[in-house]
Amino acid sequence: MKDFIPPAVRARLRSLRLLSRRAVGIHGIGLHNSRSRGAGLEFAQYRAYEPGDELRQVDWKLYARSDRFFVREAERESPLAVWLLIDASASMNQYDAARPDWSRLDAAKALAACVAELALRQGDRFGMIALRDDGVRLVAPATGARQRDRLWLELHGLSAQGAWPSAERLRPLWERIAAGDLVLMIGDGFDDGRDEGAVAIAERLASARREVLSIRILTAEERDFPFRGGYRFRDPETGEELLGDGAALRDEFLDRFAAARKALDARLDACGIRHTEYVLDEALDLPLRRLFGARDMAEQA
Repeated sequence: MKDFIPPAVRARLRSLRLLSRRAVGIHGIGLHNSRSRGAGLEFAQYRAYEPGDELRQVDWKLYARSDRFFVREAERESPLAVWLLIDASASMNQYDAARPDWSRLDAAKALAACVAELALRQGDRFGMIALRDDGVRLVAPATGARQRDRLWLELHGLSAQGAWPSAERLRPLWERIAAGDLVLMIGDGFDDGRDEGAVAIAERLASARREVLSIRILTAEERDFPFRGGYRFRDPETGEELLGDGAALRDEFLDRFAAARKALDARLDACGIRHTEYVLDEALDLPLRRLFGARDMAEQA
């Protein structure tokens, strides 16, 4: 199975930690209590007996077979579940002409894999909900290497198509995401023409005491608008088209695009939602360092 995380990015992830405001109190941002091994309920693994271990943790049946003492380690439940909400509508198929093998959806998958890796390392539960108009694809939160493999399998099979899902299709979000869960929304962030658009969902989750973060994925062409000459611009979800000269449209597009982003950012800020942008020609871990590695970035500056 293809590795979503380049080796250099994987190495840099070691300096990052998932942070949750709600797990440590709304007035402070810090590392929450993560999953730890001990005398819990969910079996994790065996290990050799060590002085000081409780006798009730010894597996006596295994001792009878092996003549050696082994302790059953279990995992205590983490207070944090990380949900990865991925926009899988048709607009996520967009890419830059300079790199047609790296779409918004490819970036979203890789970012989701990175966050799952951080959660796995901390012992947190992690799951995924992919959103498109034919329904949602859901991987319930769990932890461990098998959960990572299950998530990666879903990511490999995920394609971008159709429009943003209807309100009825979004019901699993409200039914499955619990109070105090950490929600990372990954998408282009502009599915906002309806009451249940991406930003409206983020606002509703935040108002319901879910910790919400957002990564808005942009193409380099959206940022720079480098087009020259006649172009046909097409909305991949509505099919609407605009014919025009790239150079003549550039200033107006950049002004309107900047205003739209500023308006969306203001809505997220008003709800206390941490957010950042990722452009397809940037380092993959840059938005994660902005969200989870502010202290490290300040030290490097």
